[in-house]
Amino acid sequence: MSKTIFITGTSTGFGKLTAITLSNAGHTVIAGMRGTNGKNEAVAKELAALSNVEVVDIDVTNDESVTKAFEQTLAKHGTIDVLINNAGVAGYGVWESWTLDQIRNMFEVNFYGVIRTYQAVLPSMRKAKNGLIINLTSGASGHTLPFMGPYLASKFGIESITEGIQDELSEFGIENVSIQPGVYPTEMNNGQKSGLQADKADIIAEYGEEAAAKFNALGGALFGKMAQYDMNPQTIADGILSLVNMEKGTRPLRLPLDAIAQGTDQEFITARAEIKAKWLSAYSN
Repeated sequence: MSKTIFITGTSTGFGKLTAITLSNAGHTVIAGMRGTNGKNEAVAKELAALSNVEVVDIDVTNDESVTKAFEQTLAKHGTIDVLINNAGVAGYGVWESWTLDQIRNMFEVNFYGVIRTYQAVLPSMRKAKNGLIINLTSGASGHTLPFMGPYLASKFGIESITEGIQDELSEFGIENVSIQPGVYPTEMNNGQKSGLQADKADIIAEYGEEAAAKFNALGGALFGKMAQYDMNPQTIADGILSLVNMEKGTRPLRLPLDAIAQGTDQEFITARAEIKAKWLSAYSN
């Protein structure tokens, strides 16, 4: 059955691929992006030309923009069956070399942006007693890596939202899933999107060549694996389509999609769930 699906961050990468994939599957897609009359005008027109796709301007860092986009969508379509929180920004650098303002900028997109969309869509989903919210996090968002601290902290925050809100919304028939991608050759990773980088140049210089060498080694390993496993971003779009099409009540809380992890991501998810169950049992007895 066709669903009305709102996706954030559709100008590039996973978001654009997902909009196309869901449209081709017959769903009504609300493709959200910034700058539809500016820097993203060309891709906005490209997506709007597809069947079942409507492009809306939304800046997830702006309260008014998010509220307006969702109000307009609900006024036209009556309901939003699925929300896909895809908009995000990456960034790198040693923890000490980030200013608080730059970390806030990261969280405005990756963390608070998701909270804004939840608050905009939940009243209508609760009224309908139905809904699915899919949040894109990271394959490493259950732990962390050097030089990626603020980014992974923001993504782990979304894991926390997804897990915590699942029980709160169960009586309203609203499901939540986090998709945990690995490293894929999207604009976020190939240099086409600049992202938000650590911005204390003097601190970066003090860490010197040793830190730079460690960072380059980590990046080289990640990108080498990406090539070795031929990581295709379409995997994420297809995974989202499979979640949308799943029978209600059968969707997992977390869906890892990372061939490089060779199953260790699912192993980690399972172990964490088992330990949580023991912890809850200890506190309830």
